[in-house]
Amino acid sequence: MAGEICIPVLSDADMVPARAEGRALADRMGFSRTDATLIATAISEVGRNILVHAGHGEIILGPLQDNGRCGVEVVARDEGPGIIDTDAALRDGYASRGGLGLGLPGARRLMDDFDIVSRLGEGTTVTMKKWREGNELG
Repeated sequence: MAGEICIPVLSDADMVPARAEGRALADRMGFSRTDATLIATAISEVGRNILVHAGHGEIILGPLQDNGRCGVEVVARDEGPGIIDTDAALRDGYASRGGLGLGLPGARRLMDDFDIVSRLGEGTTVTMKKWREGNELG
């Protein structure tokens, strides 16, 4: 992604700059305040998953332009243990470590496009996209 921003995720404190960068990018891309908040919330959800399940990772934010559409892409990566059953992890109420199970399903609901790739012993990559309403460029 051209113009991407990479935020290391090492502690809860890293969620503040990750959310702020997500909001700032959404603002620059012309998103509504509501959509900027949805993006920031999705960033929190996937960032928290990184901390709980892998201990550390990174969130990469970048602008998108595709066939006249304008959007924001969020990629959350870790090199943790991976997810045994990604389908189960995307169901509401699923919790593998005693949490509320809102992270991945919640993030998926907040964004327009959502993809997850996880390999046991290698880590997980979540790619999410939010497209701006009235997507004309300019």
